[in-house]
Amino acid sequence: MNAVRRTLLRLVAGAAVGALAGLAVAQAAPPATAAPSSSSSSAVTVSGRGEFRDMRFTVSQTADLTSQAVTVSWSGGTPSTFAGTLFDTDFVQIMQCWGDDDGTVPANPGPSRTQCQYGASPTTDRGSWPGNDYDDTRRVFYSAEPTNYGQDDRYGATNPNAPGEVPFKPVSGATVTSNTQNNPYFNRNTTNEIDFARTGADGTGKEFFEVQTANEAPHLGCGVVVKTDGVSRPRSCWLVIVPQGHLDLDGKPYADHSQVNAGSPVSSTNWKNRVAIPLHFNPVGTNCALGSDERATTGSELAADAMTSWQTALCATGKVYGYTELGEPDTRARLGNDGSSGLAFTTRALGADAGTSAPDDPTVYAPTALSGTVIGFTIERRPKATASQATQRLAGSKIESIDLNPRLVAKLLTESYRNSPWGAVIGSTAAQGYGWARNNPAGLASDPEFIALNPEFAELSVAETPATDTDLLTSLGHSDSARAVWQWIVADKDARGFLAGVSDDWGMRVNPYFTTNTDLNPTGFAFDPANTDTYPKSDPWCTIPPGTGATEKQCMIDFHPYVADMHAGALHTLRTDSLWKASWDPLASPPAYKNSGPQTVGSRFMITITDAASAARYGLRTARLLNAAGTYVAPSGVTLTAAAASATGKSAPEISPAKATAKDAYPLAQLVYAAVRPAKLDAAARKDYATLLRYAAGTGQTTGADPGLLPAGYAPLTRTLRTRTTRAADALLHYKAPATGSGDGSAAGGGSGGSTTTGGTTGDLSGGTAGGTTTGGAGASASATPSSAASYDGGKAVSTTASGATPADPANPLRYAVPVGAALGAVAGVGAPFAGGGRLRLPLRLPLPGGRTVTVVPELALPERLRRLLRP
Repeated sequence: MNAVRRTLLRLVAGAAVGALAGLAVAQAAPPATAAPSSSSSSAVTVSGRGEFRDMRFTVSQTADLTSQAVTVSWSGGTPSTFAGTLFDTDFVQIMQCWGDDDGTVPANPGPSRTQCQYGASPTTDRGSWPGNDYDDTRRVFYSAEPTNYGQDDRYGATNPNAPGEVPFKPVSGATVTSNTQNNPYFNRNTTNEIDFARTGADGTGKEFFEVQTANEAPHLGCGVVVKTDGVSRPRSCWLVIVPQGHLDLDGKPYADHSQVNAGSPVSSTNWKNRVAIPLHFNPVGTNCALGSDERATTGSELAADAMTSWQTALCATGKVYGYTELGEPDTRARLGNDGSSGLAFTTRALGADAGTSAPDDPTVYAPTALSGTVIGFTIERRPKATASQATQRLAGSKIESIDLNPRLVAKLLTESYRNSPWGAVIGSTAAQGYGWARNNPAGLASDPEFIALNPEFAELSVAETPATDTDLLTSLGHSDSARAVWQWIVADKDARGFLAGVSDDWGMRVNPYFTTNTDLNPTGFAFDPANTDTYPKSDPWCTIPPGTGATEKQCMIDFHPYVADMHAGALHTLRTDSLWKASWDPLASPPAYKNSGPQTVGSRFMITITDAASAARYGLRTARLLNAAGTYVAPSGVTLTAAAASATGKSAPEISPAKATAKDAYPLAQLVYAAVRPAKLDAAARKDYATLLRYAAGTGQTTGADPGLLPAGYAPLTRTLRTRTTRAADALLHYKAPATGSGDGSAAGGGSGGSTTTGGTTGDLSGGTAGGTTTGGAGASASATPSSAASYDGGKAVSTTASGATPADPANPLRYAVPVGAALGAVAGVGAPFAGGGRLRLPLRLPLPGGRTVTVVPELALPERLRRLLRP
């Protein structure tokens, strides 16, 4: 009997110890490696020809493209030169084209020059424009035997003594043969052409080129699914680079540098030097079969890019998951009032907003995405005349990083710079009520506080107007992103003091319409940033802008227009189009202000509040922000994950800027939850949303540009958070309505999952190892569990999820670590006597670091029948 007792005890204890060891092995093992996305290896480098044979041009991504920016960089060039303020020699021009190879350059296939979006330079107000009306248009001079660049041996023949034009042929519609600058297809505000890209003193250059799909440029048709040879695929397009040099057609240097020698890049002479690179797009339009049932999701813009990617993969389940962007406060109100509205993306729990309460029935919260709010910018160096030679050599190049603290951002958002209320201060004269602005810096770039953090701006010149550095381009409406920005600001002592009316160290004062001091605020009410989730424009200033000759006033919302959302803010910042209608057109009917279009290349300056995914999508640089630990931190996978570890609160724990105290925590990180009220949905809807959550916690956390993966700008969720999400999916799938008919505060299976609550349980999001893999970039230190091969085309992970099962973990043998460990442990326990093992005592504990222990096998309360068997 003693032998039986010892054997049974060792069997049980050994199995437990082995299982724990197996679990440790599984958790500590290297993460599953995601299959490299096609876009990760789609960068292309092409050499120039002839005069440009030493140049190398690289495009960062050529596959899986959507509406986004790609980096175009080059090396081996000759530094750009200028004729006065105009580009003269050695610059680069970039455009997007459609069509098949035209056969003109056998060594480098490419499109016809008639099918390229180019030539939408300004038709008026060209005083500061750096082009000569030929190098930035489609205008050419005909010559049967060209002797100069810009001449053309085909177009313009009807009048060889006057300029002709290279036609533009759209993918559908009438070809434009004349007046192409005013064509009906694209214009200065919509084109993505880069007329002038500068080559620096070291022979290199870089531009962020906006790739346009058929949604943005229907006349190009890129990404539209077309059938070729019986096969349907998205239409490919071309990125075309035309270098302009310093040699004429005879191979001799240009003799006259007092004028611009370059001609149109689409002239036959320049076109022979063009470099064409194919662009392959994701399908534009519906990615799911027509007639598929749709399941609605709404909410946070922070989830938009992720959902857009995941939707394609989830089509294989037979279900279309629609997504409607809606500000989070409005989303919570909608879900709280109508639980049947479906799944809502939010960063806060229902009832978290002032004046609201959580519904009585349970709400399931599932961590879905980790991203953040960022300050993105496009800034180019324009050295002052007194700048050092080192700074002069960087003229026209892009600034990669700036540091901002909460007080600087508060100055921008409160319209406190002198030139923000445009025309309120002219010279030393201030309008009534605007004496506070007289001695304030004109804009951010001349603010001594900003220069102290970013010293190179002391040598740079910025045209400080409403279009540049006197405000941030912000989105309209209520959002948790706006709330996070204000929470970050009010958590800072210096920023709070500034808003209360205390001047900064250099004497700058807050715009009184934004002060938190009732006695100083002209409205008689204190501004309350701690409870603000918008970007208000409270200053009532209106005027006829000086020097315009206008007859109508503009107000602050005209000087600083809103954009529809953060995505639009990022796109307009890439284009450097502030949307300010700064020019008065007296010939319009009726006379009106008009937008002058994007800023002039070489001196662009624009900043916006956007989300990390949109900033990454459009190639924006992002500011390093001061966090609670006193460190300036940029958004990245590592810094977003570090901030997420500080999330606290009930139900849907929030990341608070004041509590994100880790040295490397990004202060505006935000954790997005999918919120569902299962009691208000039928079983089919709960099953569909469970499928979405399982995908989001699985393959959806693998970083990559392929459809179905996690786009740039997100950090993969930690393993702990992914586990919460899969448990939340279980809570939805197995939900049982309370027998009493009214919510009793729980959902079956949800208590330990994704925080199912009725105002409910506290969630601790700290700990856990990083989840999801990356193919580079943000979150590169995180690891993946879900899939070793992308299953966006309906692979095993999707099919198993559709059937209600968790996708198989492709960690392969590691998933057997726990059961195998248990089996081996049991064998070891039984075999211990043969190895000299003594009596095993319960409870069995294992030591942990720090002197702590964990109980592996507790004292067992066995049935009487077994206790009799085990007695000595």
